[in-house]
Amino acid sequence: MVVSRRGASAKAPRTQFEVEPVSEIIVGDCVAEMEKLHAKSVDLVFADPPYNLQLKGALKRPDESQVDAVDDDWDKFDSFAAYDNFTRAWLLAARRIMKPSATIWVIGSYHNIFRVGAIMQDLGFWLLNDIVWRKTNPMPNFRGRRFTNAHETMIWAARDENAKGYTFNYEALKASNEDVQARSDWLIPLCTGDERLKGQDGKKVHPTQKPEGLLARVLLSSSKPGDLVVDPFNGTGTTGAVAKRLRRNYIGFERERTYAEAARARIDAIEPLPEDTLKPFLTAREAPRVAFSELIERGMISPGARLVDSKKRHGALVRADGAIMLGDKVGSIHRIGAVAQGSGACNGWTFWHVETSQGLRLIDELRAEVRSAMAAG
Repeated sequence: MVVSRRGASAKAPRTQFEVEPVSEIIVGDCVAEMEKLHAKSVDLVFADPPYNLQLKGALKRPDESQVDAVDDDWDKFDSFAAYDNFTRAWLLAARRIMKPSATIWVIGSYHNIFRVGAIMQDLGFWLLNDIVWRKTNPMPNFRGRRFTNAHETMIWAARDENAKGYTFNYEALKASNEDVQARSDWLIPLCTGDERLKGQDGKKVHPTQKPEGLLARVLLSSSKPGDLVVDPFNGTGTTGAVAKRLRRNYIGFERERTYAEAARARIDAIEPLPEDTLKPFLTAREAPRVAFSELIERGMISPGARLVDSKKRHGALVRADGAIMLGDKVGSIHRIGAVAQGSGACNGWTFWHVETSQGLRLIDELRAEVRSAMAAG
């Protein structure tokens, strides 16, 4: 996911990261192990629980070859009631360790996600979004008696209804999406190729390994560098691998030692991204306020200079007091910009340019230089 700086004029402040993010995988039951963590200590939870697929027999292709489906014991439950009790237990354990500002993601299929969502609401979680992960390369429906199951659903929720201050990197997501608001349907391929972990026998280590692209979008949207991310169902460590690459701290819980060992080796091989690629996306609203008069005080624009629009249709005179003048009208860069266009409002920073020996220069670029100096100093 490439993050553009379009739409935010300020330069991001310097941010101190841990030299190396901490990653830990704990072998054991997630409910019992989460009880050992401090309450309200976790920034983000991502959970990929058993789907309870209720498979009654082998799944075969039309040529009678067997599909490598999820038939492991960890996905088997005696009844829906047993699955619901299991779900309540781990959700309660996760909710206890979540900070008031933390959020949780739970991914599932049609087999379990509706039961999980209802239980989350019963326990007090506040649902923020349901995200549809649409697979570009889904497994076909071999029997031809149903639609191809081409998506999974993720529930994104806050700890409770009154949660405030949870992380949602809206501006960064929008900038990376061609300045269009990010949507709740994500088109991402299944985990295949070199990313898929395989054993010495050439078979995949885990049947439901999630793609790193999916987890990257989750973590980039709802966490910050240095946050603590917990995955109660670690599996082969996709969450942990992405967390380390994005310089988040991570704790994963896994009952199956084989999965845990594969995950540790995978995460150990990950190199965190350079710090500059993960600096916070500073929006114009969050940036330090800079008055137009400061550009004059710093000698970046001189009184008597001429401001123009990009096509030089309008020109205004810069006054010593920081106001500008267009004909007999005097006011701020915003008010006079609106007068020039005959409109009710104007962002003067992005409307006016100053004439230099190298050509026109947007005054917003000068403001960004001031903010950068403020952050450095």
